[in-house]
Parts: sequence; structure tokens; C-alpha cells
Amino acid sequence: MTRWLVTGAGGQLGTDLVAVLSERGIDVVGLPRARLDVGDAPAVDAAVRGADVVVNAAAYTDVDGAETDESTAWRVNAEAPRALAAACARHGARLVHLSTDYVFAGTAHDPYDEHDPPGPRNAYGRSKLAGETAVLATLPSAYVVRTAWVYGGAGRNFVKTIARLAPERETLAVVDDQRGSPTWSRDLAHGLVALVERAPDPAIYHCTNAGVTTWCGLARAVFEELD
Repeated sequence: MTRWLVTGAGGQLGTDLVAVLSERGIDVVGLPRARLDVGDAPAVDAAVRGADVVVNAAAYTDVDGAETDESTAWRVNAEAPRALAAACARHGARLVHLSTDYVFAGTAHDPYDEHDPPGPRNAYGRSKLAGETAVLATLPSAYVVRTAWVYGGAGRNFVKTIARLAPERETLAVVDDQRGSPTWSRDLAHGLVALVERAPDPAIYHCTNAGVTTWCGLARAVFEELD
């Protein structure tokens, strides 16, 4: 039986991925941050040993915090993925590494595709792009999956924040000049499983839900669902 390992299993994607795999009867080990520091190379090597598929859902995701603590963002988002890819190479495991739309400048009028040149404009994006580069240089057979605007039942996210504030305020000020595709973490989890099962050529892939809106539009949708 194929054995999966999920790092960052305490986050919204990691939680849903472990649940989806378990529901399908797949042998999975989920390691949240409290059980595995992805920056600890020996611990990562020991965790990967015996795994057939590794999904790296661990990340430093505090976009604003990365501006003042770029070294921590770099350690988790760039150096740790390199060590994980090296461990997968040593033990013959397949690797799926999660990345983000923040590797792009965000100035395009059309959706980015996998062949568009990256150009991160903040520390978080730079650290995630460095992680992509490190993974593919260390393990060319890896899958790098970029996603965007993820929300789910676990962890903190925009949808949960709006849902919490809605009963407290009659109006909210939300930016309306950024567009993206809100992505339910459970759908993303199913997409990652499908990717591994179909085993296409190793490459960078984009995976989000369909549709486009702004942060303001998403907030309105949350308000409507709560009415």
C-alpha cells in the first residue's frame, strides 16, 4: 500500500488532505508543526524514510510578518523545502510541494499560467519562489503546485475572519482592487491526490477553484451566506 506523508498537517490544507486520504483508505501520516519542524533536516530525513509520497503543506504564510522577519520566512519556505527534497531523493519518495500566486508580481490583467515569468514583490513571495527553485533543482521529479486564496475549516483565513466580524459590524471596508480565485482547501486536497494518481510529467502546476472575484466580492459572498 502506498504510504503518504503530509507536512504542515495542522494547517487548513494539511488537515483536509489527511482527511481526504484517510476517507479513501490510503495510509497517511500527518505531521503538524508540533511534531515535525521542517527546518530540522535530520528529523525531516527520518520522517520521510518509508514514505512513498510526500506533500509539503508546511509554510510560513504571514505575508506582512515576512517583511520584518524574512530570515524565518526563508528558513521555512526556501531552506526547509530543499532539505525535504533531498530527503525524498535519498529515500525514493515522490514530492508534491505547495507554492503560491505570490511568486508573481500581481500586475497582470489575465490569469497567470505556469509559463509566465515570476516576479515576486514582497519577502513572502521571494521566499516561496526560492523554495520552488530549490525543490526542482534538488529533485527534478517533484511536482510544484501553486495555489491562491485558500480557505478551509482549519487555521486562519479571510473567509473565517469575515464570518467572525459580520455579526459585530454593519459594514466592513475591504479592498476591491485585487482579483483572484478563492480556493476551498478540501477541493485543493482532492486535486493534489488526483495529480499524484494521474502521474503527469514533473512540472509546475497551477491549481485553484474556478471563477474570479475581488476580496470585496468574496466578503460580500460570505455576508450573503450568513444572512
